[in-house]
Amino acid sequence: MLIAAVISLIGVKEGMMIIIGMIAIPIVYGIVAYPKFGIFVYLSMAYLLMWFIKIGVNFPLGTVMDGMEALFILSLFIKQKRDKDWSMFKGPVSTVILIWIGYNFFQIANPTAESRLAWVYTVRTVAVVMIMYFIFLYYITTKLIIKLIFRLWICLALFGALYGLKQEYIGFFPFEDAYLHSDPGIELLLFIGGVWRKFSIFSDPVAFSYNMVTASLVCIGLMTGPVSRAKRIILGCLVVIFLMAMLSSGTRGAYVLLPAGVILLCVLKYNKKVLLALIIGAVMATGIIFVPTSNNTLYRFQTAFKPNDDPSFNLRKMNQKRIQPYILSHPLGGGLGATGEWGKRFAPYSYLANFPPDSGYVRIAVELGWIGLFLFCLLVFTVLKTGINSYFIIKDPKLRSYCLAAVLVVFALNVGNYPQEAIVQYPSNVYFYLVIAIIGVTLRLDKQQNKLLDAGK
Repeated sequence: MLIAAVISLIGVKEGMMIIIGMIAIPIVYGIVAYPKFGIFVYLSMAYLLMWFIKIGVNFPLGTVMDGMEALFILSLFIKQKRDKDWSMFKGPVSTVILIWIGYNFFQIANPTAESRLAWVYTVRTVAVVMIMYFIFLYYITTKLIIKLIFRLWICLALFGALYGLKQEYIGFFPFEDAYLHSDPGIELLLFIGGVWRKFSIFSDPVAFSYNMVTASLVCIGLMTGPVSRAKRIILGCLVVIFLMAMLSSGTRGAYVLLPAGVILLCVLKYNKKVLLALIIGAVMATGIIFVPTSNNTLYRFQTAFKPNDDPSFNLRKMNQKRIQPYILSHPLGGGLGATGEWGKRFAPYSYLANFPPDSGYVRIAVELGWIGLFLFCLLVFTVLKTGINSYFIIKDPKLRSYCLAAVLVVFALNVGNYPQEAIVQYPSNVYFYLVIAIIGVTLRLDKQQNKLLDAGK
């Protein structure tokens, strides 16, 4: 009643600004004073950001994410004045991430870059968001926080899955239908074989499908830990829901990610039962891949495992072959943001503006050069090596399952980064560095527990 009275007196726009202020001020205070609370707000916002934009929220939400990151950094420095602890910057993973961040910032001086503004817009979601790795590493201090983060992730993914299934079986909302017909290019990409590809609450079908796969792998990783039979059944059912939703996206690149993650799981947890399950799964998958079908969704699934029969895959190979001389002759690349949306906007006349990278690795090679590609591959190798080593070192079964879930997600996203751009769009760019941090946190917590046990003996 009070809010309605205020709006009637001063107007809707001014009233809404007051309401936003009433919500924003406590959240800002909470992020600075209670950064662990802020992490959950940030993760929720990252997951729902593109949905809010599609709904039509007329507010610079990307700037909100930048502001939250700045508040976390402020909170960290305030904390460091009292408790000086810079250990989060030590270790091989942290070192390589710092080098990668530094290289991305160095790109502002790239002499071959066509536009500095493209760098400004791109560096936010590529390098600045990486700083959150150190925030996660510092503030995630207990098993309970990791448990709650995974629960939040699964709940958000379930919302995304159900929303996508609603699009599949009931249809689109009017604002979504308007978006689909707002640009002929969107219709060309999303209307295939007489069926619309579903995107749920995400920016596009690729982001939707990849996030469903990562949520599935989180559930599978958690199932390996000390959980009750009832929870295993619930997690198994969630995997089925996520995969059903993923299929509705029509994204071929996502279909190979779960098998890739499961193969890594079988390697890490090798025993006779796992080997038998893998053989049974392989036989069933082979049957599905080669069975004749007229179903469009199943056909797209089959072509994911027969890439040479896929015209889009062959086109990508041709584009990659065409751009190789440019990559070899430009060790620093064409500049961050040289391809894609920002390239077209800020340097439409350039050679790279209309080049479709269609791959995270190709984009890195084109924009950051073969030096950047080497650094990124070094980062991926260091993270996976550290994660796999940590998995075998950790003694606590719960922490071990958390570490395994994180390793599976990192591995799957990097496999998926070849056919598509897997780690540049919200929420994947945030959650990718979250799971990298969780790998480090699980090992640290396990060592702390072991020290306490040794001290008690």
